[in-house]
Amino acid sequence: MKELELKYGCNPNQKPSRIYMEDGSELPIEVLNGRPGYINLLDAFNGWQLVSELQAATGQVAATSFKHVSPAGAAIGRELSDIERKIYQVDDLGALSPMASAYARARGADRMSSFGDFVSLSNTCDEDTARLLKREVSDGIIAPDYTPEALEILKEKKKGGYAVIRVDRGYRPAELETKTVFGVTFAQGHNNQVIDESLLKNIVTKNQNLPDDAKDDLLLSLITLKYTQSNSVCYAKGGQAIGIGAGQQSRIHCTRLAGDKADRWFLRQAPQVLELPFLADVRRPDRDNAIDLYLGEDADDVLADGKWQALFSVRPDPFTAEEKRAWLKRGSGVSLGSDAFFPFGDNIERAARSGVSYVAEPGGSVRDDHVIASADAHDMVMCFTGLRLFHH
Repeated sequence: MKELELKYGCNPNQKPSRIYMEDGSELPIEVLNGRPGYINLLDAFNGWQLVSELQAATGQVAATSFKHVSPAGAAIGRELSDIERKIYQVDDLGALSPMASAYARARGADRMSSFGDFVSLSNTCDEDTARLLKREVSDGIIAPDYTPEALEILKEKKKGGYAVIRVDRGYRPAELETKTVFGVTFAQGHNNQVIDESLLKNIVTKNQNLPDDAKDDLLLSLITLKYTQSNSVCYAKGGQAIGIGAGQQSRIHCTRLAGDKADRWFLRQAPQVLELPFLADVRRPDRDNAIDLYLGEDADDVLADGKWQALFSVRPDPFTAEEKRAWLKRGSGVSLGSDAFFPFGDNIERAARSGVSYVAEPGGSVRDDHVIASADAHDMVMCFTGLRLFHH
């Protein structure tokens, strides 16, 4: 297939819309089911690059959940803990394959943002992953292959309209990439920078102890940032992104946004949330929305009389600000990556409140000494990678 006609572009008024190879060659994808859209394919191609590089860097299968051309989550295929299985709503599925575990973690870290996602898998989509996906609200998936059982499950999704794409694992893009904006063509070299442990060697803090698990988390955060709309910051722990702040004009706002998401990931593990007495017929997305409100400043939206009865068998006690602060103080060992240098130490101060112990950022600010001093004050390990990762 050399060309694929799309329903429309980013918006319904943007017609005609298609993808094709300028050199007339075959597209590196095959649509096995459904009809992917313009934004779906932007998500698919960025997501596929992310998981391919993440697998190469860590040696483990990888998955990502994309929304609006930035990842909502990314993870490698480590076994889920009992608490993770519960907060990711997969505790009823039994043992999961590494590929299914990777996707459960990629989607589960920020289920609100992953609603209606496009999925990218580094390896074959198996039956476990397809069964997990079947009951989630999702637009489509890209993977290098599918087992026959998985493909049949996915073809039934969305009344047969779920987009299923097979990508050519051996495809490599041209060295020069172009895009047209306002009738003007931009050209630049494709970002072929390999992200591996060599980027973590320049440790600039007094604390030089960087364990292997933290290295994996820092690599995951940097690879995630490579395909996240800039400015961006990513918090990671245990082989998964737990908070991604994308597309903010100020770096501290990226750090705050990603940190707030990481905090909610950790708060969801508190007994007050794990024991919420949901009614059996409350749908999965409604549970996600209710938990989000319960953890926020608008808890009365789910706890007020006339509202809690639609969600819970009994009215839950509020999760007070004091209780939340006490729970968050238990967090530690989080890794943080930034796609450009931190200009001020306030980013480090905010990161510390979300349990960050390890940082990777390019360095190069005129205030690097102040940023390093802030990291030293919190006994963090900070690497200067020398690599900026803007993505637009």
